[in-house]
Amino acid sequence: MNNGKRTVTNVVFAGLGGLGVLKASDIFADCAVFDGYDVKKSEIHGMSQRGGSVTSDVRFGDEVWSPMVPLGEADFLVAFDETQVDHNRPVLREGGLIITPERLVGIYGPMNELNEQTLPLTTRNFNVAILGMLSLHVPFAQDNWEKAIRANVPEGTYDQNLSVFHLGRRFGTE
Repeated sequence: MNNGKRTVTNVVFAGLGGLGVLKASDIFADCAVFDGYDVKKSEIHGMSQRGGSVTSDVRFGDEVWSPMVPLGEADFLVAFDETQVDHNRPVLREGGLIITPERLVGIYGPMNELNEQTLPLTTRNFNVAILGMLSLHVPFAQDNWEKAIRANVPEGTYDQNLSVFHLGRRFGTE
């Protein structure tokens, strides 16, 4: 987000262990690199294997000096679980945007009820759908999103992940 004063955009990804927080932030950071930005990334994932909180900060801009998003300076808080919104809200700047799976949950139901046999959205690609929602608010080129997704998802799952990325974009605008 470069409004003439800000040269660095700060994004905090937050969720619980197993929600794909780190994979989503990897995709996002790669996309920013492909788009030509200087990018720094950090992760905190204590007890993530047992469902504990996981956060990842990604900062991009003309020149980024630190990987950590300062308190109150996140432009975006991407919470993969509603329980992480209040816990991480202090990182958000005034006027910052919170992106949650609420809209997708309203359409498809809770993640633990997703039927991987009948829906394009699964517990494994839910994070990519959330990235689709985020993509509506950052200046990255579409082909760089696709390139970053391809670089980070298992071989053979690219088409499905790209499909849910576009699903997220569609429901992010409605």
